[in-house]
Amino acid sequence: MSESALPEPDRAEGAPHPRETAQLFGQGAAEAEFLDAFATGRMHHGWLLTGAQGIGKATLAWRIARFLLAHQAPEEDGLFGAPPPPESLDVAPDHPVARRMQALSEPGLFLLRRGPNDKGDRLAQEIRVVEVRKLANFFALSSADGGRRVVIVDAADELNMQAANALLKMLEEPPARTVMLLVAHQPARLLPTIRSRCRTLRLSPLSAPDMARALEQAGIMPEGDPAALAELAGGSVGAAVRLATLDGLALYAEWVALMESLPRLDRSRALRLADTAATRGAEARRDLLFALIDLFLARLARTGATGAPPNVEAAPGEAALLARLAPDTFRARRWATLSDEVGARVRHGLSVNLDPAALLLDTVFRINETAGG
Repeated sequence: MSESALPEPDRAEGAPHPRETAQLFGQGAAEAEFLDAFATGRMHHGWLLTGAQGIGKATLAWRIARFLLAHQAPEEDGLFGAPPPPESLDVAPDHPVARRMQALSEPGLFLLRRGPNDKGDRLAQEIRVVEVRKLANFFALSSADGGRRVVIVDAADELNMQAANALLKMLEEPPARTVMLLVAHQPARLLPTIRSRCRTLRLSPLSAPDMARALEQAGIMPEGDPAALAELAGGSVGAAVRLATLDGLALYAEWVALMESLPRLDRSRALRLADTAATRGAEARRDLLFALIDLFLARLARTGATGAPPNVEAAPGEAALLARLAPDTFRARRWATLSDEVGARVRHGLSVNLDPAALLLDTVFRINETAGG
């Protein structure tokens, strides 16, 4: 199988690729911070874009790359003097740089991401050193024309140790007129020396209105309460896309309805829900259900710790349920402990192909036991 036939590792399922996203919503502060550095000549050679997965880090990286390759640096005066400082990262879609980047043919851009495995029949699980070596070739071949070069690493969390060390050497001695943009969902997983050589741009979770606009741009019109979707997605467009395509709001509402029967568990309802987890071909929905259970337990623990449920309900009746099951810090600790235990058991069970229905029922019974204890 050729590399071009493999799925793009940096594209969220059901959503456009970040290079195809025309606008970025909810990240005006991060954009303004970068523009200020550009306009005042304080550009760093390495930038670490951090924040939860799916909130627009990769989209911002592509916007910055387009901007840098389409604009001359502020110190480069033209015939009529230096241009005024830009007020936006926007680049017209018909700009030659934008067209080339859309086609992945821009010579000034290198995209470092997971490549094929040794057999070439699927994507590797990590960014391997062989991919970083291609970056070294890019620098060697493109240094003669003196133009600006931009590198996007998506995602830096996926670098294995060899690849991370190879990238570190390039960050320590960056080629002239090069900017490296590292997308990082969990920056703590990166080498401290990589983090120390980058300037950090922190992105924030999206509000419900920004989330709605981002989903509309992606061509996704989810059913249900937009505020509940934003709450359940944690302000992440990527998570919201997954919820929307798999009917996650309805699935979470069904879970909350089941939990309302605790500690006198509605076993017939639990069995029906378990059947949906075991349906052949519905692995994505099964994985989403387990993720929603983990989120529910976290919201329970947070409710007990803070003394109040979240401000926004992610399902009808959720606030009253959370307050009932987690009335104090003692209960909060019990739910937090259970969350860790259940999460570890589910991960292990799925990794060894345990029956998902049995795994779900075991989880439900453990939750019921904790609720009645």
